[in-house]
Amino acid sequence: MTLEIDAVVIGAGAAGLMCAGIAGQRGLRVLLIDHATKLAEKIRISGGGRCNFTNRATTPANFLSENPAFCRSALAGYTPDDFIALLGRHRIGWHEKHKGQLFCDEGSSRVIDMLVRECDAGGVVRWQPCAVHAVRRTGDAMALETARGPVRATAVVVATGGLSIPQLGASDFGYRLARGFGHAVVEPRPALVPLTFDGAGWQPFAALAGVSCEVRIDAGVKPRCSFTEDLLFTHRGLSGPAVLQASSYWREGESLRIAFADADALRTALFAAKTGSRRSVGNELAQLLPQRLAQTWLRLTGIDGQTPIRALRDKDLGRLAEHLSRWEPTPCGSEGWRKAEVTAGGVDTRELDSRTMESRRVPGLYFIGEVVDVTGWLGGYNFQWAWASAAACARSIGPGASRSLASRASPAVTGAAERTDPAQPDNGCDQN
Repeated sequence: MTLEIDAVVIGAGAAGLMCAGIAGQRGLRVLLIDHATKLAEKIRISGGGRCNFTNRATTPANFLSENPAFCRSALAGYTPDDFIALLGRHRIGWHEKHKGQLFCDEGSSRVIDMLVRECDAGGVVRWQPCAVHAVRRTGDAMALETARGPVRATAVVVATGGLSIPQLGASDFGYRLARGFGHAVVEPRPALVPLTFDGAGWQPFAALAGVSCEVRIDAGVKPRCSFTEDLLFTHRGLSGPAVLQASSYWREGESLRIAFADADALRTALFAAKTGSRRSVGNELAQLLPQRLAQTWLRLTGIDGQTPIRALRDKDLGRLAEHLSRWEPTPCGSEGWRKAEVTAGGVDTRELDSRTMESRRVPGLYFIGEVVDVTGWLGGYNFQWAWASAAACARSIGPGASRSLASRASPAVTGAAERTDPAQPDNGCDQN
């Protein structure tokens, strides 16, 4: 027997749970489906187990996309204060760390429990685990084939996330579904991920593993980013907030630009020490930088760290300051999907309505959260996109919504969307 429902949300992560709860409480009959056994595992592990659930400083400028203006409407419609108010209604305590990052006091599970209670309040039916085998447009509705039987719905919301952290069940289902309906997909790539370097080329820096310090880091071309955050040396390369931020903008073959200190300030400090100190250049530099970092950079610039700083030539001190303010290493890759916190790229937003998240190609088909080509900075921004895109979608689903979009679609697009032959590649997506 076919289940008749108003909306099916595929994916029970942050965006899917949020969307299902809001839609259900609007009086819609909602089915939430997820192939994983455990619920919202990415929420559970986030923020060191305390869920960095949003950032007070959220603006569209904190997001990366090939269509940068797309996120504006959703972010304006559901703000960090809106989510804070939701936490308040559920009596969930939170605290603020640096740069506007907000965390739960007690743990990530409180956020998951809250979202489940919101779904329960809306009468949301949850099938988990349950695989979705196919999604097709049939007439004026969406038809799904699932492991628990056929479903017919007015709307299908794809909240399947990206490819990051595959050990938690990440898959490319959302991208395959989008392509099956004729949507373009911006090539997914790991983001907020440590960067790696060639083994031989990294050998001079391998001994720095574990060293951390604040840097200014630049990466990317169009757009180019600049962040001032902590950097961490690892055995294979670079990590820490600075590098995770830069990784979203970095492309293969490009160099990073890293400043351990401002060149003028460092030059001034070194020249001042030269005129008034009897200590070695190594000891003086270690007052300004972590000791192991100072020793390594002296070796790289050919300066004996035991040399009294007053014995060094001005040009040698200037060269040292320049190297420390403009290091340009070229990563060979990243730690990949296993270590990436999020996925950059995704369903091309130029084919979605920014106010509703609905497909401009297929009436009744929506994409929200990480599966979309909108990627936030480190620090709670990606969760805020999940909440905001989910809210925009959930508030737009309703009787007549699909019909009104269908009337605006071109005959060619509408015809392609309504094919029912499962052999047609642009008619849906089969999950293996």
